[in-house]
Amino acid sequence: MRKICLLTVLFLGISLQTYGQGRISGLAFGDFYYIASHHNQALRDQNGFWFRRIYFTYDRDLGEQFTTRLRLEMNHPGNFTAGDAIPFVKDAYLQWDFHAQHRFYLGILPAPMFDLIEALWGYRSVEKTPGDLFRLGSPREVGLSFQGSLLETGVVRYHVAFGNNEATRSEGYRGKKLALALQLLPQPWAVEVYGDYGRLREGEQATTWHGLLGYRTPSLRLGAIYEAQEVTIERGRDYTLRYFSVFGSGQVAPRLYVFGRIDRMLEPNPRVGNNPYLPLATTSKATLWIGGVDIAMTPQVRFQPNVELVRYDEEGLDSDVFLRWTFFVTF
Repeated sequence: MRKICLLTVLFLGISLQTYGQGRISGLAFGDFYYIASHHNQALRDQNGFWFRRIYFTYDRDLGEQFTTRLRLEMNHPGNFTAGDAIPFVKDAYLQWDFHAQHRFYLGILPAPMFDLIEALWGYRSVEKTPGDLFRLGSPREVGLSFQGSLLETGVVRYHVAFGNNEATRSEGYRGKKLALALQLLPQPWAVEVYGDYGRLREGEQATTWHGLLGYRTPSLRLGAIYEAQEVTIERGRDYTLRYFSVFGSGQVAPRLYVFGRIDRMLEPNPRVGNNPYLPLATTSKATLWIGGVDIAMTPQVRFQPNVELVRYDEEGLDSDVFLRWTFFVTF
């Protein structure tokens, strides 16, 4: 894997020197963390440093209508074991701007579920969006998609995708996933209705939808989302996963921002027990509280001390308390 990464970097360097058309960018974020309390007693007082994400991105124009992107991601294991940051391909797609208002994508590409909420939340360096954290969907898909605007003003936008339903992996089951997001964006408001249908495996399928409302200005972002997923199993018990979330952030000084978020899991979630970096109990409803400050040392360097508190409805489960000093660097 290291040889592959070195060859990739060498190839990109030669391409830039030869053709001069590529653009390299990247980011990195991680934390020093301390677990003050946890429902799993084995994790109490655990602490350390880790990188939760490192991006290395190469974009290149292929003529007037075509562009391509290759993005590698690396991160330390999130299961509290020692391990290296292993790289993998996060994005690899061809973009075709076949119309002034419409684009076509093919490859490993962003999924429609997370476009708007990631922009409104704005603090992926602190925590995933709720749908990603609670595993109602993957932020990547292998397949094809169309994105664009239904009006010249850009107020009404769409994003539709069709793919393997295997995140960044190749096909493992013949079932597929179809997803559609419709957005209404009259500044400063943002409204989104989203839905998808996917076959998870033989005899198991899932339908997901959400409604999202947001408000954003240069100094203030607010949002609320409700999302539900219904899983139907032919030879098993059907189940539903639901949550709602409210969040916000604002500028309080030239280089100082504050942010907060509340997520409410309305059912116990069997998928979150092995969550990287924030493992949750699978037997109880729960409420997640996130709060912190964002200190902009420069436009590219930020420190974001924060606290994550998870309180469970089930008696006998201790709360989870994570104290973190998060750093975020872009280039």
